[in-house]
Amino acid sequence: MKRTLCLLSVILWAGGCFAQIRLSSDVKKAVDAALGKDVTIVTQNIERQKLELERRSVLTKYIPRVEATALYGYLNSEGSLDLPTVQLPVSGWQLFSGASGFSTEGQVFHGGVMAKAVLFSGGQIYNGAKALAYKNEGTGYMMDLQNDVVIKDIILSFDQLQMLRTAEKLIDESDKRLGKESERVEKAISLGLAIPYDRDKIKLAALELASKRADVQNKQDLLILKISQATGLDTETVTQLQHTVEPIVIPEDLGTENRNEIKALESFQKASEFALKKEKGTLLPTLGAFGGYSYTSIFNAEIEAPLKLVDQTARLKMNSLTFNPTWMVGVAMKWELFSGFERRHKIEEAELSAEQVNRKLEDAREKLVLQLKKNRTNYENMLLQVGISKQREKIARNNNEMAVKQYQAGLISVTDRITAENDIYKESLNNIETIIRQREAAIETYQSAGSLNSFITIY
Repeated sequence: MKRTLCLLSVILWAGGCFAQIRLSSDVKKAVDAALGKDVTIVTQNIERQKLELERRSVLTKYIPRVEATALYGYLNSEGSLDLPTVQLPVSGWQLFSGASGFSTEGQVFHGGVMAKAVLFSGGQIYNGAKALAYKNEGTGYMMDLQNDVVIKDIILSFDQLQMLRTAEKLIDESDKRLGKESERVEKAISLGLAIPYDRDKIKLAALELASKRADVQNKQDLLILKISQATGLDTETVTQLQHTVEPIVIPEDLGTENRNEIKALESFQKASEFALKKEKGTLLPTLGAFGGYSYTSIFNAEIEAPLKLVDQTARLKMNSLTFNPTWMVGVAMKWELFSGFERRHKIEEAELSAEQVNRKLEDAREKLVLQLKKNRTNYENMLLQVGISKQREKIARNNNEMAVKQYQAGLISVTDRITAENDIYKESLNNIETIIRQREAAIETYQSAGSLNSFITIY
C-alpha cells in the first residue's frame, strides 16, 4: 500500500487519475451491447440452459408416471386340465380321470391405467440433480471469464480510438503552426531574408503530416468498424460515443479469493462430490410404488374339451368373460446385486474425476497468486512511466516554443525547427500510448482479482 501511494504521488500532478475502472455511460452501453452479441457468451448461455433442463429432467423422476394402455387381439390357446378323479357311487364311472386337453379361441380386449412413483433411489436423483446444479454454477463463473475478455477488448478499443483522435488533433495543431511558418517564410523570401530551401523543408514537413493524417483516418475507420461489429451499433453511433483516457489507480490491496477460476473450480469440486455420491447410490436398492385400474374382456370365444367318458368332444360357446374393475396397488423393490463390476468402475471413475478437480483447484490457487503479483508489478511500473511520459511531453512543448522564437531570430535552422515540431507529435502520442498501456495493466490487475464488472463505475 505504501509503495502504491508513493507511485500515486508521482503522477497526481499529471491530471485526473481514477480508482476503479471509470466508464462513460456511452462506453458502458457499448460494453453491454457487446456482451449481448458475443457468440461465445451466447453459446455458453445456451449450454447453461441445457444443463438446467437436464437438472429439471432428473428431478422429474420423483413425479409419478401415469401410463394408459389399450389392447385388442385374437386369442387362440391350447392347454390341458387335470382335476381330481371322482367315482360315481352307483355306476362306478370315474369322472375327470387323467388330464384332459382343451383349446380356446376368441377375441380379447384389455385397457388400463397404471401409475408408478419412485420412493427411494439410493440418493441418485437428489445427488445427480445437485451435481448438475453445481456444474451449471461453475459454468456461469467460467462465462464471466469471457465477459472479462469482451469488456477489456471494448475498453481498449475505445482507448485506441481516443488515441487516434488525439493524433488527429496533434496533426491539426502542427499543420496550423507550419502554415504560419510557411506564410512567414514566403514573405521573408520575397524580401530576400530567406532562401527557397527553408520553404521546401516546410512543404516536406506538411506533406509528411498529410500522410500521417491519411494513415490515422484509415485506422480510425477500421477501428470504428470493429467496434460496430462487436457491439451491433452503427458506425455513426460509435463515432459519437464519448470516452476519456486517464490513468487508472488501484489504491487498495487485491486478492485472488474472488477470482472466477477459483469460484468455478470450487463449484466443479462440489459437483464432483455429488456425482460420486450418485454413483455410490447405485449400490442401494430402488423402491417404488404403483397403482392401477384395468378392464379385460374375452368375447365371441369357443372352448373345445374332449369327454373321454362318453367319447365325445364338448364344444362350448362364450359370449363374454369380463374382469371389471381390476384394482392393483403395491410396492416394488429392485436391487441389482451384481453388475459385472460396472458400478465399481463408475465409482472409481467418479473418484478420479473428483481428484482431478481437487488438484486443479490447488494448482490454480498458487498460479493465480503469482499472476496477480506479476500484473501488479507491471501496473506499478506503468504507473511510473505515465509520469515520465507526461514530463517528456511538457518538455517537448517547451522546446518547440523556444525553437519557434530561435528560428524567427535566425538562431537555428529550419531542420531544427521541424525537428522540435515532430517531437511534440511523438511525445504527445507517446504519452497517451503510455496511459493506454497503464490502463491495460490496471485492467489486467483487476482481472486477476475478480470479475471486471465488479470494478466498473459509470460517470
